[in-house]
Amino acid sequence: MCRTIMPPWRTLYLALFLILSPCRLVALSSEVPLSSEATENTARIDRAIERGLEALQALQDKNEGCWRDRSNANPAVTGLAVMAFLSAGHVPGEGRYGAVVEKGIRWLLRKQQANGLIASNGNQEMYQHGIATLALAEAAGMTDAEIGPDIRQALIKAVHVILKSQCQMNSPCRGGWRYRAFVANDADISVTGWQVMALRAARNLGCDVPAEAIDHAIEYIKRCHDNGSGGFRYQPGNRVTLACTGTSILALEICGKEHHHCREALRGGAYLLRKENLPNPTQQSFFYSIYYGSQAAFQLGGNYWTVFRPQLHEVLLRMQNTAGLWDGRSSDAWQGGRAYCTAMAILALTVEYRFLPIYQRGADG
Repeated sequence: MCRTIMPPWRTLYLALFLILSPCRLVALSSEVPLSSEATENTARIDRAIERGLEALQALQDKNEGCWRDRSNANPAVTGLAVMAFLSAGHVPGEGRYGAVVEKGIRWLLRKQQANGLIASNGNQEMYQHGIATLALAEAAGMTDAEIGPDIRQALIKAVHVILKSQCQMNSPCRGGWRYRAFVANDADISVTGWQVMALRAARNLGCDVPAEAIDHAIEYIKRCHDNGSGGFRYQPGNRVTLACTGTSILALEICGKEHHHCREALRGGAYLLRKENLPNPTQQSFFYSIYYGSQAAFQLGGNYWTVFRPQLHEVLLRMQNTAGLWDGRSSDAWQGGRAYCTAMAILALTVEYRFLPIYQRGADG
């Protein structure tokens, strides 16, 4: 089952949000007063996020409540869009974007099939399902509105799908996930990352997530670590990518204190900080990479975040268009569309706000 666990920071943060911008919250928690230059930068980030949310609201299907990829209503893009609003402190049924968030969540609930799966594309089932499940878990952790019980009931079924789809074969893929639900015979880091985040977020709510499921997933992730470069591979023996490296670091950092700052995570962090690997819009799967890279660097903290952060901000501020949207020419941008790109950019920029439960730095368990 899943029980409601309302973290104490939520009430305080949402109250402060009514009178302070989220970036000001970061400033208040700092021991060193912000310089005028730093204050202006946080103001620019605030404005960019607000413009992005306005643009994302305009892209929502007003009748259905979903968001689309390049052509179709998409549970993954809808889940990311919902999380973009949540990450800026906007919860279902409350405030300026309350209706937008709630409509998006209700669309995801309607898309859930009888077997618990939330997906509309058989070739991308576990991508869509993992992201949608994560969005529901994060929403459940941030609201006590009427929709809360419906979210938690859907979450129980969604978690069941993830657990039943984990690879159990005695092979290098054991512990990971692949594209198809209930076909537990293969794995890759990209799909695995979303399932680990979803399970971790669900466990934060008290959902029944067996420890061995997380343990096997961590074992798979570590098998994908490349000792030579320090980065992480798409699959054991496959290519190292920025997106897979960020994904793996984040998974290691959020899955228990015994994995915090482990050797593999720190070496992955060093890989992210190489000059050629810092955020650059020409990178393959750019938006996917900055989504996971920002969270990975933030979780590692220290020099990892202070080096990564200014490059992330500079690139994303430069890329936002006059309509408030982000877009690009990377492979994931072409497939995901403007709503996807904009949601991912907002999620990367709001990592410091810490509204999303999964963004909490150094959480144990």
